[in-house]
Order: sequence, then C-alpha cells, then structure tokens
Amino acid sequence: QVKELVLDNCRSDDGKVVGLSSDFENLEFLSMINVNLLSVSNLPKLNKLRKLELSDNRISGGLEVLAERTPNLTHLNLSGNKIKDINTLEPLKKLPNLHSLDLFNCEVTMLINYRESVFTLLPQLTYLDGFDADDQEAPDSDPEADGDGLEDEYENGEEDDDDEEDDLDEEVIDDEEDEDDDLEGEEEEDGVDDEEEDEEEDGEEDEEDEADDDLPRGEKRKRNVEDEGEEDAEEEEEDEDD
Repeated sequence: QVKELVLDNCRSDDGKVVGLSSDFENLEFLSMINVNLLSVSNLPKLNKLRKLELSDNRISGGLEVLAERTPNLTHLNLSGNKIKDINTLEPLKKLPNLHSLDLFNCEVTMLINYRESVFTLLPQLTYLDGFDADDQEAPDSDPEADGDGLEDEYENGEEDDDDEEDDLDEEVIDDEEDEDDDLEGEEEEDGVDDEEEDEEEDGEEDEEDEADDDLPRGEKRKRNVEDEGEEDAEEEEEDEDD
C-alpha cells in the first residue's frame, strides 16, 4: 500500500535499485535523486506513478521506457543529467498526462530557442523548468510552498517576542520609578515634620526670651536672685535632713 518512496542518495547496482520492483503497484511518487543511474531501463512497471524525481544522475537517453513502465506520469524531473539534444526528449510525446518537465543543469538548456523547441515538441506540457510558455511561474514554485512563508512568520514571531520583552522592561522601569517617587515623597514629608518640630521648639524658646525682655532690668535681676535663693534654701534643707 506504499504510495511514496524516497531513495535519494542510495547507490544503484548497474543502474538498478535493489528491491524496487512492480510489487509497489500503488506507488504514486518515486524519488531517486543522486543514485548514479545511467538509464531508466530497469524501472519496474508502475501504472499509478504520477511524479518521478531523477535529478543528479547520469541519464543520457532511453526515455522511451518511461512510456512503457510509467504511462500515467504527470511530473518528471531530469535536472542535472546528461541530456544534450532536443531529440532525446521525443519519446516523452507518448506520455499524454505529462504537464511538468524539469531539465535544469542539463546541456540541452543551453541550446538556442530551447524553451520554444521543447514546448513545440511536447504540446501536452504546461510547465518547463517551473514556468509556462508565457513565463508564468508554476504554483508549486510559490515562495510559500518553498517554506519562505514559514521563515517570515518565525521572524515576525521573534519580533513580537522582542516587542513583548521591551514592553515588560518598560513596565518594570515605570514601577521602579514610581517606587522611587513614593520614597522621595515620604522623605520630603519627614523633612517637613522635622522642620515644623524644630520651628515649634525655637518658637517656645523665643516666647520665654521675649517674656523676660518685657520685664524691667531690676525685676529681671531680682527674679534671678530669688531663683538662686530658692535653690540655696532647697540645698540647705537637704543637708539638714542628712
């Protein structure tokens, strides 16, 4: 029941991949990139095969086998092989469903009027090397299909994360500034209270001094003498008690 089989970078034995047989009758996709294939003559009968990847091998001809073994092929990739002439591609006419053919890095692509010649030879083709006859790119070659869209999304996700981190940092800084403002406010209040207390004490002392200044000089002296006399009397009483 296998529908897809990838054998990339395996090594073929005399152009044949061991184990690949017609038992894979339900196979729809087969990839044999860089397996040192010299031809496709040893391919098994795969009636349901739609896509065949044969890039980076040493195939130079013998493509008539594809019409016999893979009659329903729609996509064929022969990039990086030894195909040099347009006539080598003529057997592909017998693949009526073939609408995409890739020949990148084959010598045939260097020929004058290469694209026009291939589209004329194979009228069933829609895309050659990823583009149609009007140079419109095939849908399968869109940037999103190649994974570029995922990279952009990842980068945007990182930017969003960076923005969120910046916002968090700003919030932390704001909170620290608020705490500093509160502490400064408390210190200012404490300073005001201390100043008020000092002012009150200074005021009381000033009031006493003013009261003494209002008395005549003689009464001030008398009052001081009386105060000293009272203190001496108290000291004498304490001595007699002893």
